Amino acid sequence: MICARYKHGDCLKVLASAGADFGLVNSAGQSASSIAGLTRWNHGFQQAVQDVILAGKTPQSSNPSVFSPLMFTARGNEIEALKKLLERADVDLYEQDDDGNSALMIAASGGHLEAFELLLRAGANIKLSNKYGDTSISLLELNQKGDVFNQLMLEYAHEDGNGPIGFYALHRAVKRGDLNLVHILTSRGYDVNAFDADGYTPLTLAARGGYGGVCELLISCGAKCDIKNARHETTLLLARKKWYGNDTEIVILNELARALVVDGSQVKKHSRGGKGSPHSNVLRMMETRGIPRGGKSSRRNVICKAAEVCPGEKFRWNRRRKFDVEESGMFHVVTTKNNEVHFVCDGGIQMAELWVRGILLVTSEAIFGKPKQV
Repeated sequence: MICARYKHGDCLKVLASAGADFGLVNSAGQSASSIAGLTRWNHGFQQAVQDVILAGKTPQSSNPSVFSPLMFTARGNEIEALKKLLERADVDLYEQDDDGNSALMIAASGGHLEAFELLLRAGANIKLSNKYGDTSISLLELNQKGDVFNQLMLEYAHEDGNGPIGFYALHRAVKRGDLNLVHILTSRGYDVNAFDADGYTPLTLAARGGYGGVCELLISCGAKCDIKNARHETTLLLARKKWYGNDTEIVILNELARALVVDGSQVKKHSRGGKGSPHSNVLRMMETRGIPRGGKSSRRNVICKAAEVCPGEKFRWNRRRKFDVEESGMFHVVTTKNNEVHFVCDGGIQMAELWVRGILLVTSEAIFGKPKQV
């Protein structure tokens, strides 16, 4: 402490090499390191400690919160000194200070990428968190540019990172809206329906972030649109939080509509343009041909050229005495022969709109093919 107060670098080196305890504090709670800061001798103190480490000696400390050689070199980004410390078999890579910070977290928060990589390769725990809930990855994410962080994700993301306190590489790439990185990670087999620690899947995160292109890619890889997050929010609800009619909402709506009409469901079908008695039927789209199928017989298949939520004029006239013309959930398709076929689905007008969207979408895709992803 006296050496630090009077800026005696050579004396500090001798004492450090002899095993002086850098973790001690005086009656005022000051340590050798803090005194060096008060006397504006930070650089000299840092250089002296670095010289000791490079000479093969490790400064001793009984309290890592006061002084830790590993954290000290990580904070100062002293690469050669850090390499020297990491050569020692007794180096404690899991050491944390009173705030829960490790050397890896300190390197991350300072944006010292080379120090971060050295510690990581030496076996530092990437999953440790401090008392504020920060991890080395979340800290690094705040201090590094995209390309650097992406490279780290590719090098250090492992399949077991989808655990409850894991790395969540795919989730992090999605939150950044990085389409290229998401493509790489999904091609490596990352689970597109895995939940992170906050209860989000990659798709729900993409919907929340408004990343339509990422949503399309995840859906093409098997991401499910009907999964809710821990707050019971759907992907569609999260997409609409940005604004109604955005690209992300359209992507989600299209997938929900496509799944609805291809899987099919029970609807009420009106026959003979509304003159006959309505009956229950399973309606589904034949995806490859774009044909709505309303029964087991192929004679009941129709090729539609239009679909709309609401009854047609002829149907209105034929059902004018039945008082069910404005039945909630009604929609109709117009065939290539200009015949109108009316259906009523459960779920009201919103579900009817989804049916119409799905029918038009699948019909268009069967004729023109699915649009290619950018």
